[in-house]
Amino acid sequence: MFTAGVLMATGSLQYNVLLVCVLSALAAVAGNITGYWFGRKTGHLISDGKDSRFLKKQYLDSAAQFYTKHGAIALSAGVFLPIIRTFAPIVSGMIRLNFRRFLLFTTLGSIGYTFSFILAGYLIGTMPFLRPYLKYFITVIVLVVTIPVVIRIIREFRKDVKGPQEPA
Repeated sequence: MFTAGVLMATGSLQYNVLLVCVLSALAAVAGNITGYWFGRKTGHLISDGKDSRFLKKQYLDSAAQFYTKHGAIALSAGVFLPIIRTFAPIVSGMIRLNFRRFLLFTTLGSIGYTFSFILAGYLIGTMPFLRPYLKYFITVIVLVVTIPVVIRIIREFRKDVKGPQEPA
């Protein structure tokens, strides 16, 4: 996505940047909906069947609790993280997350993801003096998006390990 923005800015790709942003966001939402429905239609295979090495009923129960508590951020910010972006819609369908809620947050995340990366690439592409630093911009963007999510996951993990706190 980032590269598409750079290519449009340099004239190597002859498309309207806003049109590419909109179409990319629509494609991302369509892919997430496909993943959701795949998970919804195949989720019973895990919940009704025997646990496998990677898929266990316990994992789905944990996912359901997590999505109940953090579904908005998981679906909106999760699109910025490659592995989460792939599996979050499938898991959402498997645990039968409310489709309207899923659609709202996956749409917001997809719009944020596609527009930010394409427009950032376009902006950097229009400034030739910034091109040598392209890899640093990409690294910073990934870190800015990833670090808050990792911190939150670590805090939740620590909270779960410590157990419920009793009032003093």
